[in-house]
Amino acid sequence: MRTDSTIDRPRVCQRQSSRRIALRRAVFVAAALALLVVLVGLAFAGSQSALAAGTTVAGVDVGGLSEREAVRVLTARATAVEKAPVVFTAGGETFALSASQLGVAADWQVAVRNAAGAGGGIGPVRGFRRLRARFFGIHASPPVAAYDAAVNYRVDRIVQEVSRGGVDASLVRKGLGVQVVEGRSGRKLDHAAAAAVIVQSLGQLERGALVVLPLTATAPRVGAADLANAARKARVALSAPIQLAYGETRWRVPRWKIASLLELPVAGATTVTVAGRGAEEYLKLLSASVSRTPQDARFEVTATGKIAIRPSAPGLLLDIPATVRAIAAAAFSADRRKANLAVRVAAPARTTESAKTMGITGVVASYTTTYGGTPGRLNNVQVVAALIDDTLIQPGGTFSFNGTTGERTVEKGFQEAPVIINGELKSGIGGGICQVSTTVFNAAFDSGLPITARANHALYISHYPLGRDATVNYPDLDLRFVNDTGHWLLLRTFVGTGSLTVNLYGTPVNRRVESTTEPLTVTGPVPVLEVDDPTLAKGKRVVDEFGSPPRQTSVNRLVYDADGATLYDTTWRSFYVGEPSLVRVGSKKPPKKPVKKPTDPKTALEDGAPPATAIPAEGAVTPEPATTPPARP
Repeated sequence: MRTDSTIDRPRVCQRQSSRRIALRRAVFVAAALALLVVLVGLAFAGSQSALAAGTTVAGVDVGGLSEREAVRVLTARATAVEKAPVVFTAGGETFALSASQLGVAADWQVAVRNAAGAGGGIGPVRGFRRLRARFFGIHASPPVAAYDAAVNYRVDRIVQEVSRGGVDASLVRKGLGVQVVEGRSGRKLDHAAAAAVIVQSLGQLERGALVVLPLTATAPRVGAADLANAARKARVALSAPIQLAYGETRWRVPRWKIASLLELPVAGATTVTVAGRGAEEYLKLLSASVSRTPQDARFEVTATGKIAIRPSAPGLLLDIPATVRAIAAAAFSADRRKANLAVRVAAPARTTESAKTMGITGVVASYTTTYGGTPGRLNNVQVVAALIDDTLIQPGGTFSFNGTTGERTVEKGFQEAPVIINGELKSGIGGGICQVSTTVFNAAFDSGLPITARANHALYISHYPLGRDATVNYPDLDLRFVNDTGHWLLLRTFVGTGSLTVNLYGTPVNRRVESTTEPLTVTGPVPVLEVDDPTLAKGKRVVDEFGSPPRQTSVNRLVYDADGATLYDTTWRSFYVGEPSLVRVGSKKPPKKPVKKPTDPKTALEDGAPPATAIPAEGAVTPEPATTPPARP
């Protein structure tokens, strides 16, 4: 019995034989094709030392040249055009630039090497690459470098010339009407992109073509549609007057006044508001009408010398932000065109109740000095006394004369008067204020307060208490004392005719002050200031002004509390420079003696004696000799 496999075996063998034949044919064809490809590649491979035909670098045909020859050709071309300008354009403006201006240089060796690599390789590969180059070409561009500072400078100037910001849409008021003005687009030159285009263009070897720089349009920040709501509100605001009220007072604001209160949108804004110069001025007028300055509680001295408190009083203050909101609400409303001013109560800084707790009940110390002098000095005493009057010194606080008065200037009312400057009496702004500082010092001295800064005058002044004068000069020389009483102190000044009184008021602490003053002693000779006098005989000395010697003194103060315990033991030493005597020293030379002239023999006397000749005094005029007229015939 035969099986199916036995019957089909010849057919299977036949199929396997056919496959082997087909495979051998495929291998043969592939080998033939590969050989053909190799042969074709070898046929077009050309010389490896020469660039492929169809190779261009920066638009220059360098096919067939060696790499060295190509670099030489390209370098020569670049040298020839480095000063030739390329014209760039943007926004209708043109700009001519050259490679030499910006230090632009191309690396031709790198460009040629890249081009050679694109057409190189082993024989068959090189052949097919060069075959492709015959149809499509090999195009290479060199890497380009430039002097960045020069490029940025040129591009910055181009950007400034061609860039233009957009113009926002705006609201314009014409009379009592409002119009919307359309905006305008701007344009912008991209700095980085423009710099890249300029450098690359100058790195090429072709000239003559106009190069366009990348310019983009910029839209305005605010368009007409953005202002539609603001325009509507402005038209409503100007449609009719509004009325303002405070209590029983009414203000009618006409349309033209409303127009001055409106600030139309600017600088990218899209809303209309009540603001601006016109609104500020109008609000000042309203504030002056309704505001009332709060009155602080004040300490007054009665006719009997007692301290009384003048009560404080609250003030009224226009609430500017709230009033602006009220005016805007009325102006931008079509039917509710009334607004109430917003006014708030302004509390005084020092109320009557707080003044009562400050402990200012009586005199702590008082001192009076007398003064006179020029009108300028009298004026300055009054001005500076007014500046320190009513000064309050808190517990533990320090009174500073310079800090209270500030710089002495003409604007404050000070005038020129005698003042000591560098040890000499001269004229200056504020002369005489030391009268006040000396009086304040002595009031603090007698009150037993610790005095932390005091300086004596450079010259001794006899009408001040010996060793207890106090000079000030802004800002370096100051008078300062500390309030250590535990209560507030009030400094008051009282300027009379020829006298000045400084009182310190507070809570009397019953301190006892004892002082000892050393005599004024001379510490050196009188300085002399000699002045040359050409009208005075040489060697002669005349004293015009007698000076004074340098002197010194000291004052010791002991302060005791109410129980007799020592609080302070302080000594102030004062050193006064001498005032020089003014001496004129003669420098006039004596007159020269007259020279005796020889006698004329013709005029000699018979006895040989010379004729007597009168010598004229210095300055006298010698008369001419008389001439006898000839006798008539």
